Amino acid sequence: MFLPVLLGITFRILGHYTDQPLLGAKAAAGMLIFATVTGVLMALFLNRAGVAWDNPKKYIESGAYGGKGSETHEAAVTGDTVGDPFKDTAGPSIHVLIKMLATIILVMAPLFLKVELNQLGRLRLAGLLVFAL
Repeated sequence: MFLPVLLGITFRILGHYTDQPLLGAKAAAGMLIFATVTGVLMALFLNRAGVAWDNPKKYIESGAYGGKGSETHEAAVTGDTVGDPFKDTAGPSIHVLIKMLATIILVMAPLFLKVELNQLGRLRLAGLLVFAL
């Protein structure tokens, strides 16, 4: 819990000394790109891992590795318990988080543009709007 607070304070101090208190649209775009790429990869990983933990129980119940009631089946039931939340909740919720992050950044865009216009002039407005679209 301490690290996010330290990161936020560091960015505020860094922004104060660079005369860019919000660190501008470039930092927001970089964060959005990074969060999207890593979020998609993490969601794919959780979905695939959940299926990999979930499906062996079905295979063992068909008679392989001793079938129902064996020690292997008990381990597979534990794997099913772990795999279900991965594939049913954790993976899809990261997708929602990515969409929410993009929406928040689009809502905050006028604030970033206002700061950028005061510092860099109107020439960058067209480039930022094209980048946002």
